[in-house]
Amino acid sequence: MNLSNDSISPAYEYYENYPDYEPCSSSDNSVNAVVGPYIHSIICILGLVGNSLVILTYALYKRTKSMTDVYLLNVAIADLLFVLALPFIVYNELYSWPMGQVACTLLRGSYSVNLYSGMLMLACISTDRYIAIVQARRSFRLRSLSHSSILCALIWIFALLVSVPTFHFYHWYKPSHNDIVWFNGTEEEETTDPQYVCEFKFGDSNTASIVKVAVPSTQLAIGFFLPLLIMIFCYTAVIITLQKAKNFQRHKAVRVVMVVVLVFIICHLPYNLALLYETVRLFKQIECGEQDSLQTAMSVLQTVAYLHCCLNPVLYAFISVKFRSHFRRIFQDLCCVGKKIITPRRLSIDGTNEDGTSFSM
Repeated sequence: MNLSNDSISPAYEYYENYPDYEPCSSSDNSVNAVVGPYIHSIICILGLVGNSLVILTYALYKRTKSMTDVYLLNVAIADLLFVLALPFIVYNELYSWPMGQVACTLLRGSYSVNLYSGMLMLACISTDRYIAIVQARRSFRLRSLSHSSILCALIWIFALLVSVPTFHFYHWYKPSHNDIVWFNGTEEEETTDPQYVCEFKFGDSNTASIVKVAVPSTQLAIGFFLPLLIMIFCYTAVIITLQKAKNFQRHKAVRVVMVVVLVFIICHLPYNLALLYETVRLFKQIECGEQDSLQTAMSVLQTVAYLHCCLNPVLYAFISVKFRSHFRRIFQDLCCVGKKIITPRRLSIDGTNEDGTSFSM
C-alpha cells in the first residue's frame, strides 16, 4: 500500500550539488489542487469512520475469537493511523511543513509503518482463509489466537524495521533553492517568507542514490508484490475448493473472494506500476512537460490506492452477516434515549456461536 511520496520527493540535493542545473518552474495543477484538499479529505473522513467502527465493534461487541478477527482488528488500526497521518502529509506536499523536526520524523515514519503493516495483514487474512477452507482438517491445529497475536507483533516489528530509512532520512529544513526563482532562464532572489519542508535530505549523492532506489524498491517488493502473490495463491486455492461444494452460500463466498482480489488489484496495481516507472527513470533527465504529466498521474493513481483503506472495512468486516448485525446494534444503542454509557456486559450478550469468518458462507 508504501504509498507515500517518499520515492518521488523533489531532488533538492541535486540542485545544491549541481549549480548549472535549472529546475522546472512550478505550475498550477488543477488536478493536484482538487485531489489534495478535497479528495484526500473525503478519504480521511470515510477511512476514519469505517475503521473506527470496526475497532469499536471489536472492543465492545465482537471479541476476537479467531485469527481472522485478530488480523481484521490490526488492519483497522493500521488503516486508522494511516488516515490520521494523511492530512499532514498532504498539507506538506501542497504547502510547507510548520510543525518542526520531531513531528516530521514521527508522522512520516509512522505513515510508512502503518502502510507496510496493513498490507502484510491483508496477506495474513488470505493465508488464514486458505488454511480454514483448503486445509480444513489441519485448521484447528494451525489457527490459534496465540499464533495470530505473535504473528501480528512480528509484522509490526518488521514494518518498523523496513521503515528505518524513512525515520532516519526525513528532515525538516528549508531548501536552499527556495531562495531562487527562475524567470525566463535567469535567476532572481526570492523575497517571500521561508518555506520549510519535510522531505528526504542526504549528506552525499551516493547515499541519496542508494536510498532513493532502495525505498521504492522495498515498497514495491514488500508493500505490494508480496501481498499480491500471497493473495492470488491463497484465494485461487480457496475458489477451487469452494467450487467443488454444491452449496449456494459457498458459491456466494467465491464471488466475495473475487471482489476482494479485484479491488486490491484495481486500487494498487496502477500506482505501483507508475512507481516502478518512476524508480527506473529516477536519475534520467526528462523534459519538464513529461515531469509534470508523470507527477499528475502519480497523484491521481496514489489517490486511487488510498481508497483501499476506506474499502477495507467494507470488504473484510461489514461484508460478514454477523459483523453487520453488530454494526446495526451500534446505532441502535447510540440512539437509545437516556443511555449514557455503553457497557461491554450489556452489549456482549449475543448467544450466537461466532467462528470469526470474514466472508459470508
